[in-house]
Amino acid sequence: MTTSLAEAKQLKEIHGKSGKVFALTHNYTGYPMVKQARFMVRRGDLGKINKVVVEYPQGWLSGLLRDTGTAINMWRMNPTKAGASCCMGDIGTHAENLTRYITGLAIEELCADLTAFIKKNPLEDDGNVLIHYKGGARGVLYASQISSGEENGLRIRVYGTEQGLEWRQEDPNYLIIKNPSGFKTIYSKGNPCLCEDARKAGRLPFGHPDGFIEAFANLYREAFKAIRAEIAGKKIPAFDCPTIEDGIVGMAFIETVVESAKSKTKWTRMKS
Repeated sequence: MTTSLAEAKQLKEIHGKSGKVFALTHNYTGYPMVKQARFMVRRGDLGKINKVVVEYPQGWLSGLLRDTGTAINMWRMNPTKAGASCCMGDIGTHAENLTRYITGLAIEELCADLTAFIKKNPLEDDGNVLIHYKGGARGVLYASQISSGEENGLRIRVYGTEQGLEWRQEDPNYLIIKNPSGFKTIYSKGNPCLCEDARKAGRLPFGHPDGFIEAFANLYREAFKAIRAEIAGKKIPAFDCPTIEDGIVGMAFIETVVESAKSKTKWTRMKS
């Protein structure tokens, strides 16, 4: 959202005085099956959440793109433009936000390891984070831009005392629920048995894939709903889109990860 947590807090003050709608494009929350995953976790289908494994591997920095001078590479590696982090700031925050959106878990403390495998890079291109969540759950978050051959492999697995779930961004129309007995149930986008939020987020009949652009559109639709109310002088309704608070948490996550990676004690309490 900004290049530092201090800037994010200043922006929050400005937003608070403005009375306007603030929407943040953590677009993966717009997928129908992500909303179904959130619904099932919040309903208690998985039981108490014990473990979360979320990964976001990309490989573009390990290939030719790092030497072409193209825009995808330049600003993300420039600390004056990108802030304190490249990989975690660019894609690690999406992994953190997706976890929090689905599970509602808040980070208590974390232990991070950041590496610039491409030596000329001034910021990291790979990161691994161990996480302690409030309430006792444990997590592993890995984000990378040098995982050769990977495209946009955002994937989350959530394990509870009763069941587990899995969702993959590159195959977004399916949500896998895993039973301890070894059975797997696959929920598909567009099915009438899904929760209301998942049904509303599906724009096409099942068997016709919704994708990345539709996920953005779902966020825009929710934001426009709130903006219309504000313009009409009405109370801004609750809307299913990341807000200034999600941006604050994202910036706190980045700065805590960077601090932990530089620290000798490693385990670092989440900033606020």
